[in-house]
Amino acid sequence: MFVHKRRLLLIFALVLVVQGLAACNTISGAGQDIGAAGEAIEKKAEQKKKY
Repeated sequence: MFVHKRRLLLIFALVLVVQGLAACNTISGAGQDIGAAGEAIEKKAEQKKKY
């Protein structure tokens, strides 16, 4: 019984690590997208300046 629980805990820990790494990559990509959108808005604002 102890070995079964230990194996289950190991599998659960590995799943958490894999999901954590995937989330980091996704969050990084989202940050880049938001940054690019901000730069595009800034560029348009500079083009629309009247002075």
